Amino acid sequence: MALSLLAASRQRRGQVMTAAAGSAGSTAAPLLLSAVLALGSAYVLDDSDGLGREFDGIGAVSGGGATSRLLVNYPEPYRSEILDYLFKPNFGASLHILKVEIGGDGQTTDGTEPSHMHYALDENYFRGYEWWLMKEAKKRNPDIILMGLPWSFPGWLGKGFSWPYVNIQLTAYYVVSWIVGAKHYHDLDIDYIGIWNERTFDIGYIKALRKMLDSHGLQRVKIIASDNLWEPISSSMLMDPELLQVVDVIGAHYPGTHTLQNAKMTKKKLWSSEDFSTFNNDVGAGCWARILNQNYVNGCMTSTIAWNLVASYYEELPYGRSGLMTAQEPWSGHYVVESPIWASAHTTQFTQPGWYYLKTVGHLEKGGSYVALTDGLGNLTIIIETMSHKHSRCIRPLVPYYNVSQQLATFVLKGSLSAIPELQVWYSKLGKPSEKSLFKQLDSLWLLDSNGTFTLKLQEDELFTLTTLTTGCKGSCPLPPKSQPFPPSYKDNFNIDYPFFSEAPNFADQTGVFEYYMNSDDPGAHRFTLRQVLNQRPITWAADADNTISIIGDYQWTNVTISCDVYIETPEKGGVYIAGRVNKGGIWIRSASGVFFWIFANGLYRVTGDLAGWIIYSSGYVEVTAKKWYTLTLTIEGHSCSGKLNGKSLWENIHVIFPQNGWAAIGTHSFQFAQFDNFHVEAIR
Repeated sequence: MALSLLAASRQRRGQVMTAAAGSAGSTAAPLLLSAVLALGSAYVLDDSDGLGREFDGIGAVSGGGATSRLLVNYPEPYRSEILDYLFKPNFGASLHILKVEIGGDGQTTDGTEPSHMHYALDENYFRGYEWWLMKEAKKRNPDIILMGLPWSFPGWLGKGFSWPYVNIQLTAYYVVSWIVGAKHYHDLDIDYIGIWNERTFDIGYIKALRKMLDSHGLQRVKIIASDNLWEPISSSMLMDPELLQVVDVIGAHYPGTHTLQNAKMTKKKLWSSEDFSTFNNDVGAGCWARILNQNYVNGCMTSTIAWNLVASYYEELPYGRSGLMTAQEPWSGHYVVESPIWASAHTTQFTQPGWYYLKTVGHLEKGGSYVALTDGLGNLTIIIETMSHKHSRCIRPLVPYYNVSQQLATFVLKGSLSAIPELQVWYSKLGKPSEKSLFKQLDSLWLLDSNGTFTLKLQEDELFTLTTLTTGCKGSCPLPPKSQPFPPSYKDNFNIDYPFFSEAPNFADQTGVFEYYMNSDDPGAHRFTLRQVLNQRPITWAADADNTISIIGDYQWTNVTISCDVYIETPEKGGVYIAGRVNKGGIWIRSASGVFFWIFANGLYRVTGDLAGWIIYSSGYVEVTAKKWYTLTLTIEGHSCSGKLNGKSLWENIHVIFPQNGWAAIGTHSFQFAQFDNFHVEAIR
């Protein structure tokens, strides 16, 4: 390997290197070749005394929840381009790991994701979009690692309690069935399975899950616990030999680059199994670049997984634009390759799971950090970051102040690394827009005559990768279409015979699950509808509303006319509504305000100013019953609103002050079956 590297290096050295020279040295200026050593701190990179921990990869989360909701609606070629930027090796983020939510029907941050088992005797392994996403990731990178983790669970598992451990065998069967279904229906091998995201773990359940996995021939599937804090899982494992044996990885969320001694004492792999969740501008990229290095330097964490993969949900939902890139406009095809994509590439394109960190990693004297990894076959990758406090603050936890200043850093390669003749150089500069540079290849660094020594001039908010690998690439696609607001005139009749996805485009379920439905006993105008399919409250992760709701449209809509055909399935207690100016979603859905027009199977109608129904603008009785279709029309203009039933005015001139804008929505009273058809919005921002 060393001889082949030397021969290749000599061949390349004979060529003119123009990657940085063409830009007048402004980009190449940070790099000082080792021929003239400057005074500065020296950092030794040495494999003589063995290697550090095994590197397990960099990844991202789809879900937790519904964060990829709008991605599936993108037209081609834009959808494939987005997926390439995320998963294609040596192109963009080139992720090693994809972690997905095991849909449990509950609200899990920005929406609900459907379960594969809404009810005890129900199994459907084609609901939602995570199956599709995993297959697309595998299509681009067959070696990508797949993980599954529940946030919420369907209500039937709790037997009347909001608790998934009432029957641990039943819950273990439910989770294992998801893994088996992934393989049977989609040929997907799940590599890691989690317990319950950021909630209490049950030791008996973890052991039962391991036994259930083994009984289904899934010995290869590893368990990660507990996707919360380092404690109490670490202490529990130290006190329980059986638990210690069945847990393969300790996963902590937002660890602030630090771990605890008890976690280290387990001698298990330590991961930051959810991190980042920061607005994806350059500060977010700085956060991501810093923790990718320092999670290992400070905390011995060998994998870091970002929440979330792609910001493909309405931006005004909680934690808008907290993905590695942004794709929230399927109606226009517009997307943005944000800077965290290229911060990822500095590590992901030049390492692979199974590489090893060197023991010689650490902090730079004047701020920043460096790590080095090797495949043990002669290849070396060094990643250096100098992210300032101002430009790398993550949303959580609070980062104590620190200082980064200009410095000269000398690196000395020793052991087998001293024979490396050349390092490719990739560079990013964050911070000031005038100085910004993302994932740019510079001139190679030649080490043939410098005894493996080189010096870099480092400034604030820089990211360097120096590597023996020559396969790095800043992939690109033609510019996507320009950004456009949600269409002000929008219709959907849900007339799809064999839908590829279970959910209608652009509807974002916030409580409950709304799926395409075929009325086998209705050959007429309402054969194909959208149906709310939950009749029981799920085991919640967040504060789901008491009434189901699915939002759609432009949050800036003010004056709207919304109409929809509705069908109440539950006699007496059934009810449905349409709504406009809905101002909250996600984990805040319980407190959503707007204008809600309800009808009930007992003949009552109601107009409320909130989803919970506390603010009642108007109410009365009308001829409405279950098992019949009705058309509701809601018009909101300025501070006035009115409603029609089957085209006839039912109420009008109700004064509305708040809110002034928001989404359109449909939904049901409590968790009950109901159908919707011929949805239509005419809106003005």
